[in-house]
Formats: sequence, structure tokens, C-alpha cells
Amino acid sequence: MSKRDLAGSVATELRLLQQSFDAFDEAVATTLKLNRTDLRALDLLLTGEGRLSAGELSQALKLSPAATTTVIDRLERAGFADRIADPHNRRRVLVAATEAARAAERDIYAPVGVAGAEALAEYDLDQLATIHHFLQTARRVQEEQATRISRRQPEHP
Repeated sequence: MSKRDLAGSVATELRLLQQSFDAFDEAVATTLKLNRTDLRALDLLLTGEGRLSAGELSQALKLSPAATTTVIDRLERAGFADRIADPHNRRRVLVAATEAARAAERDIYAPVGVAGAEALAEYDLDQLATIHHFLQTARRVQEEQATRISRRQPEHP
């Protein structure tokens, strides 16, 4: 196989990988009875300390404050988020992942991590370094392309 053919095959596999991520996210959203935006918000809340201000969540999701409030309301109704007072700023509200959200994370996402670790165990250190570099490069390219597309003016028919 030529380098060009192999690069094309890698590109195809990346597209299929993206589709598999999409299918997984859809299955998780369906299982948790959330929509995809709510699932993205939940993922953000489960990262790091598990709490963000509504403004931080709005910025990360690239949603208006009103739309973010609606997302938070739905996550709260589902039992996956709580609004709590910011101990350092009484006018600010933080959104925190609940224990139910953490339980869903353990039940749904932890097995993915275990399976992924088992799959990566097949590779030696140099191969893992190459994979790591490739993933960083692929993410950078995607982020650059997302920025390029978001800067385009909407086309009018």
C-alpha cells in the first residue's frame, strides 16, 4: 500500500471513528433521557471539579445565557445537576454534577476507559507516542477547521 493510499485509509477510519463516537453519544443521551446538548453540558460538569458557573457553562457550550438556563433546568429535572450558591460571590450560582451524574459516569463511561486501556496495552511506548502525537495533531486540525467554518458568513439562498 502506498503512503497516499494509507493516508486515505486513515482518513476513512477517522471518519468512521467520528461516526462511532456520534453513535455512542446518541446511545448515552437516549439512555439518560437527555438531548445531545444536555449531554455535552453534563460532560463539562463531570470534568474537573464538577462545578461551573452558568456563565462558564454558557461560554463552553457556545449558547446564550437563556438557552443555558434551559439546559441547566433540564439537567436539574433529570437529577444530574444542582444549582448551588457560590461561596465566594453571593450573586453567582454554580452548577454542580450530582451523585446521580457521577453514578451514570461510572456505569457508562468507566467501562469505555477500561476497554480503551486494554486496547492500548497492545502498543509499545514508541507506538503510543506516535498515536498521542497523531491525536493531538488531528484535534488541532479539527479545531482550526471549526474556527474556519464558524467565521464564514451564513449563505443566503
